[in-house]
Amino acid sequence: MTVDTTHISFANGLLVAALGVSVVFAVLVLLMGIIKIQTAVVEALEDREKQPDAAPASPAAPAAPAPAKTAKGSCGGVALHDVPDATAAMIMAIVADELQTPLNELRFISIREVKNR
Repeated sequence: MTVDTTHISFANGLLVAALGVSVVFAVLVLLMGIIKIQTAVVEALEDREKQPDAAPASPAAPAAPAPAKTAKGSCGGVALHDVPDATAAMIMAIVADELQTPLNELRFISIREVKNR
């Protein structure tokens, strides 16, 4: 018995195409399920880390002062001496540009205007 592989009937072609499409969609649904499971596990772990400890702090201990809020990626505050905020921001941007370094990698301690006597 010989099989003629040069001619495929229209019905067989539709069957092969439908089978291929169904396999692709089945794999996509499987991947979607895996991603949803991983997302749920990661969210559960993050929620678990965010929960405060069960042991309350000692009431006799004084509360520590809250640390100063800084921008994400910043290296602390800058002391400005008779310099407006806009001018200080411009100076920091110019220094970062001249050094070709991202601004969040630089640390400015203080900025003051040098006045001629």
